[in-house]
Amino acid sequence: MREPLTHRRILFIAANPSVDRLYEVDQLTLGAIHRPAASLAVPGGKGLNAARAAARLGGRVAVLGILAGRTGDWIEEQIAERGIEARWVRSGGETRTCVSVLDRSTGAMTELYERGDSMDPAAWGELDRLVAAELERGDVAVVALSGSLPPTAPAETFGRITAAARTERVSSGPVSVLADTYGPALAPVLSARPTVVKVNAEEASESTGLTVTDPGSAETAAERLREAGAEAVIVTLGRSGAVVVSAAGSTRLVPPPIRGSYPVGSGDAFLGGLAVGLVRGDDIVMAARLGLAAGTANALVPGAGELDPGAIGRILEGIRG
Repeated sequence: MREPLTHRRILFIAANPSVDRLYEVDQLTLGAIHRPAASLAVPGGKGLNAARAAARLGGRVAVLGILAGRTGDWIEEQIAERGIEARWVRSGGETRTCVSVLDRSTGAMTELYERGDSMDPAAWGELDRLVAAELERGDVAVVALSGSLPPTAPAETFGRITAAARTERVSSGPVSVLADTYGPALAPVLSARPTVVKVNAEEASESTGLTVTDPGSAETAAERLREAGAEAVIVTLGRSGAVVVSAAGSTRLVPPPIRGSYPVGSGDAFLGGLAVGLVRGDDIVMAARLGLAAGTANALVPGAGELDPGAIGRILEGIRG
């Protein structure tokens, strides 16, 4: 890793957290009873996975999120135990659980993601208030929005937060907004002109109407998203790496041939690494390289966002582009 990070904070918005459970079985058989050979639970959902990854990389991280029920209590406790600053909005219902099952015999991962309960309408106004209070402190350099919105959430939620953040400034300039979202939540974000939009190939296809399968089609989709309002766009392509498109041009990043068994959360770790890079002053391509290294490291160990910082250096050395 490079020089220590500054005092500036990265604010992660966790609008739809979950308990992320991983089970490992020797062989997954439909209709059978399974007794996992290993299991792990982490306070997750895309926003919290990204926040934990950024914290592991040395970022000064804060989280704002919405929690409900006993599951929410557990998530709050786990985030506090990790020393991550957090403020929570409480709602009725129950925070969701997402399950991933690794079949050790094939390496295939089966994933079951709950959509989440509907949150109280007042929770969204309270989340806006918390965002405004954090921005007023004057030390938030990056706001990171990621994941889906729970059912009945206003589609413009992330767009409002983007607009609020982009009106604030820190000593280095405007607050940067990184958006890793899709579906109805993305269009309002683009209208508010985020700093970076990060999507995977499937999300890029959905948001542009293009078929994204390779770096060339990813670049075309990224240009379309830039035309819609993003300053820069990153399209991740799984093991094929990522394409970074900004006003400075297009760059393809290719990871080293390092393959892990735990890909769940690698996109979230990418966002966490990207945020850390931007806060420390990297340009968009250098920050994306750190993001790609973080995503690769994430897949090497069980538990989304639970990457080993010690692996980052050797992975960075192997990235081309």
